[in-house]
Amino acid sequence: MKRFLASSTLFVVFFLVIQGCSQAPCGKGIGKTLDEAKCVGREADSLAGADEDYYADMDYGVSKDPALIQSRLAPYVPGITREQAVDAFVKGRNNWIVWTAGNDTLWDELSKASVGNLDFLKTLSSHPSLTKFSRDNRWSYFGLVNEPCYKKATGPRADRYGLWLDERVEGCAPDPFENEEKYPGIKIGARGDNMPLGSYYGYGTGVIGLRLFPNPAFDAKAEKKWDPERYYNDPDYYLNKDLVKPYRVGMSCGFCHVGPNPSNPPADHENPEWANLNSNPGAQYFWIDRIFMWGADASNFAYQLFHTSRPGALDTSFVSTDYINNPRTMNAIYNLGARMELAAKFGKEKLAGGSSNNAQLNEYVPAGTPLTQFYQEPDTVFTPRVLKDGADSVGALGALNRVYLNIGLFSDEWLQHFMPLVGGKEITPIKISDARKNSSFWNANEAQTPDLALFFLASATPDYLKDAPGGQAYLNASEEELTNGKNVFADTCARCHSSKFPDKTLSFFPDQGCNNGDYLSCWGKYWDWTQTDEFKHQMRKIVNAPDFLDNNFLSTEMRVPVSQLETNACSPLATNALKDNIWDNFSSETYKNLPSVGSIEIQHPYSGAVSKYDMPGGGRGYTRPASLVSLWSTAPFLLNNTLGKFEYSGTVQDRMKAFDDAIEQLLWPERRDGDFTVVTKSGLEHPGIIDKTTEQSYLRVSSGYLPGFLQKLEGTLADLLPWLFSGEGIEIGPIPSGTPVSMLSNIDLEQRKKVLKLLLKIKKDLKALPKDASDEQAREVFKDLVDPLIDASKCPDYVVNRGHYFGTRYDKNAVALSNKQKQDLIQFLKTF
Repeated sequence: MKRFLASSTLFVVFFLVIQGCSQAPCGKGIGKTLDEAKCVGREADSLAGADEDYYADMDYGVSKDPALIQSRLAPYVPGITREQAVDAFVKGRNNWIVWTAGNDTLWDELSKASVGNLDFLKTLSSHPSLTKFSRDNRWSYFGLVNEPCYKKATGPRADRYGLWLDERVEGCAPDPFENEEKYPGIKIGARGDNMPLGSYYGYGTGVIGLRLFPNPAFDAKAEKKWDPERYYNDPDYYLNKDLVKPYRVGMSCGFCHVGPNPSNPPADHENPEWANLNSNPGAQYFWIDRIFMWGADASNFAYQLFHTSRPGALDTSFVSTDYINNPRTMNAIYNLGARMELAAKFGKEKLAGGSSNNAQLNEYVPAGTPLTQFYQEPDTVFTPRVLKDGADSVGALGALNRVYLNIGLFSDEWLQHFMPLVGGKEITPIKISDARKNSSFWNANEAQTPDLALFFLASATPDYLKDAPGGQAYLNASEEELTNGKNVFADTCARCHSSKFPDKTLSFFPDQGCNNGDYLSCWGKYWDWTQTDEFKHQMRKIVNAPDFLDNNFLSTEMRVPVSQLETNACSPLATNALKDNIWDNFSSETYKNLPSVGSIEIQHPYSGAVSKYDMPGGGRGYTRPASLVSLWSTAPFLLNNTLGKFEYSGTVQDRMKAFDDAIEQLLWPERRDGDFTVVTKSGLEHPGIIDKTTEQSYLRVSSGYLPGFLQKLEGTLADLLPWLFSGEGIEIGPIPSGTPVSMLSNIDLEQRKKVLKLLLKIKKDLKALPKDASDEQAREVFKDLVDPLIDASKCPDYVVNRGHYFGTRYDKNAVALSNKQKQDLIQFLKTF
């Protein structure tokens, strides 16, 4: 589905499939296409934010206490009244949880572009033919949060065109966001004609973060062809690019961020109450391979690719592909106020060109209030860095707006700038100026994100183990052990993981961030200072202070060179925010001008041989330190969730089991999982993991997704090209079990000549394989392809659980902590 293009023939087929699927846009061409709302004359002011406090029990019930919200927002917006504070809070939370900004257009397109692998209408269903999942096990199987006030479908719903979708529980008040009169949907095509108009917030689905919208393409002709039983039971029917389903599914930010409250977990995670849910923990339990491939067929290489995303991790560039398999954890959002204070100290960035068009807080709050300090006309912003690589460096509102684009806002324009999922087409940047001109949903979203920022300033407080049921049993350290742990943290961890630090720290990053092109020099001098007695003495005083954890983001947000971290390099090699790429308008000139971090060491995925890889500059090569707020509840660890055993339940007991395993692997690298021998810069070795295919797999395109002319020729082609045509579509393979997934997914299609040569070789070698080739026979073919594939890779770093050796004997530049020091440190970390 995504990046492995095993022949030039297959690339052409995918191109034709995707081109054939695309819905006719309103307008034509880049910068001239309107979204559906604009197309029918609906302006942004007709898409206002919802004001019902429907989620009042969530987030510790804070919206029930107007005085508390006011007190939390007053430092940022002095003079804000209780009514204003609550109004902003409620609208911000509604934006986060239920607003999809018209992105049902994108997810409908992707259900076709993915050749049927992604189908949220199936994921949401409880039809008996879907034997792996239903509402009964959504949490344990998918990691999806069942919405309260819904129950499992026991039959086809007449009001949902025969689909087996969750039903509203009797006795529950109506979902206020479905109010068609207050929030009238976009009347376009069949929507508002033979289909209901609905609301621009859609219908509830029974899953938090997914909303249902009448499909404008479901006209009378499509309705006549619709057969819900065949949709569930007949692959010849549902695996077809021409199938028009009655609904499109939209996604809110809450889909990837709302989760069980760690300190007040549900008694039954399959059936939570609103009080058991928070808006900010991040979807730590998502099984992306199952959610985005409802069939979960391990013989499909696309599944093998998604399977490299551990629960709670996702490659956010999988739609606008950058040819790098790069699953990263979905961010929790804690202590935003402390994060903004860090931005004022270290987050200075210069804007230019399209990035200057990002909205800033100054446009929405009274002049002279604290939130106006984060932008100085005409081109300077002080910003937190939300993405792992710090690429979204244009201000808090710009970073938020980019998130909505990434999940489908104004996809009418977005999809014209690249080829979704498979790539191969030259990527061009989406422009904020075009979005403001042509998208009512974009303008409505910009108007709502200031309230979202205020919502998080008022709500994103830590979840403490001491407050969790049974949590005190895990907090049994003595005062001496805690003091020792604090001192170890001050000496070893605080230089990256505290937003409170000695005043002298600021001197190493002049001009509020050292953004003059000499960042590496600034970083190096700072790092050297953190190893001195002067730093450690001052930091110990700070860490031992009673208020150390109060309003502490537990990160510096600095950019740390991956050459020093030694973690997997694929995340800091991401290219979507580089100059002239898709997110060009959402990264600063400061980011785009960052120097190269130099070379790193990588290993051959088969032989283990160590070689040097020169990291490119222009923004790449850095990772911001993760926040350690509520660390006890967020294991597994590392930026891709590869350290620690995953425990699915979400109970306090299982969170602590995951924490114990993850923190041991972090501090004792020799205890890490894997059968690959990792060689570190220290010369020491430890076990490591390379994500490999779990069984023999193929890249498949079902007959129904082939262009018409190929469908007619398929029988003949199956006889002529049995290695390509299976009789049920196109099948490329076999890819033997045990093949490094990223070795195939990271082919850099921008290296056109090299890739063409490689594709021709793959095509020739696969053709030589007999029908139903064994794994052994396939491995013989792939043996000769390994080095050419690595040579064509955009990220040839395959070990996913290496790096972050600070405090261990694998850090050659420091004395390792003793086992006692590590144990005391762990006791302190539990209190975060």
